[in-house]
Amino acid sequence: MIRLASLFLVASVAIAGACEQVLHDDRLFTICTADLSRQEVSLHLNGADGMPLGSFTALDQVVEAPIAFAMNGGMYHPDRRPVGLYVEDGVKSKNIVLREGPGNFGLLPNGVFCIQADRADVIESRAFDAASPACDDATQSGPMLVIDGALHPRFLPDSTSFNLRNGVGASDDGRTVHFVISDSLVTFHDMGTLFRDVLGVTNALYLDGSVSRLYAPGIDRHDGGRQMGPILAVTEK
Repeated sequence: MIRLASLFLVASVAIAGACEQVLHDDRLFTICTADLSRQEVSLHLNGADGMPLGSFTALDQVVEAPIAFAMNGGMYHPDRRPVGLYVEDGVKSKNIVLREGPGNFGLLPNGVFCIQADRADVIESRAFDAASPACDDATQSGPMLVIDGALHPRFLPDSTSFNLRNGVGASDDGRTVHFVISDSLVTFHDMGTLFRDVLGVTNALYLDGSVSRLYAPGIDRHDGGRQMGPILAVTEK
């Protein structure tokens, strides 16, 4: 375990392109960093039979390239259909949801993680809808953790809402993507400040809570548990 006390340590994680456990504000997190100059990010929901993959074991059987790491990729209904916008391999199967609603997804602003051929971005949902970027893969989730360098306005430093959580944020040039999962119970504020103040990310998105899972062969981690909906995979080119 390392303590992120300086930008030097953050840079070392990014350069390594691996998964590292870190300590931020006395909370444990694992940060996995994708370098899009040599890696690809993709979304996966269903197998060849049309049924949700649900697990990292099933994912490993359908993805041909070596998997650097994988993570649950957005909120989903009990039948594992995505709650919001979902695009996989250029095909949109679920439209974007812009209305406020119950739960974390409806805690506006929420956002979209958009993957293109040469970059990946986190974009606030209404801005995404207005711009309509062409994404090879996209998943909508919420709330946003960081919006244009500011924490979500509903986050409280003294919040008592603790949970396991995971999220994603990309560098401004879209070439480096940080996937973060908490290894202890954390608040939204804890997670937002990690992305903003430690990783220097100006836009970051919450992916989910108690269902958060990570598969990282390099650190011998293969989380099990409840069946997942969309799964984000990072593979070597």
